[in-house]
Amino acid sequence: MAQVFQPRSNAIVRIVFIGGACLAVAVLVMAVAFSGSPYVTGAESVPQQPVPFSHQHHVGGLGIDCRYCHTSVDRSSFAGIPDTQTCMTCHSQLWTNADILAPVRESFTEDRPLAWKRVYDLPDYVYFNHQSHVNNGVGCESCHGRLDRMPLTQKKSSLSMKWCLDCHRNPSPELRPSGAITAMGFEDLSPEESGQLVAHYGIKTDRLIECMTCHR
Repeated sequence: MAQVFQPRSNAIVRIVFIGGACLAVAVLVMAVAFSGSPYVTGAESVPQQPVPFSHQHHVGGLGIDCRYCHTSVDRSSFAGIPDTQTCMTCHSQLWTNADILAPVRESFTEDRPLAWKRVYDLPDYVYFNHQSHVNNGVGCESCHGRLDRMPLTQKKSSLSMKWCLDCHRNPSPELRPSGAITAMGFEDLSPEESGQLVAHYGIKTDRLIECMTCHR
């Protein structure tokens, strides 16, 4: 009886199966890496705004506190976007004829809000509360980066579930005293000091990773 398969057939089959398995793993790894890349998450992106507002100038240069413009950040789930009247508090006196501020003046004259584009925008199925974070020791810099060094506002964090959970599992490194919430360039505390802040704010770390904390 003639032999149907050559002796080398077994080796070929093994190579095909091993190669297929390796290819599948490689595709999976690439898919995971791609899903977390800045291209997908938008991290490092700089949305175009109606006015090229510079945090570097206003925060880093002039020392304006975050809460002057984002008035509800410690009282609401939403940080708040400054209205034109807030801008005109200064710019009715300073740089009154600057071309770059023409949209602000038009907005004020026509009583029409500026169409600012959100830099950070979570999906509807994610619950996030600025008040809960700010009033429990999480500084602006922890999520938004060094705004005082940004000529144009850049999305610094991926906002991925992993990114949030990494902090929720161990929030102490991101905590700071209440008087330093809006400070930029805050120096890291010692583990002992961070642990004391966890107790001070009454943070229940075991509750932070429950599903309903972020999905309600």
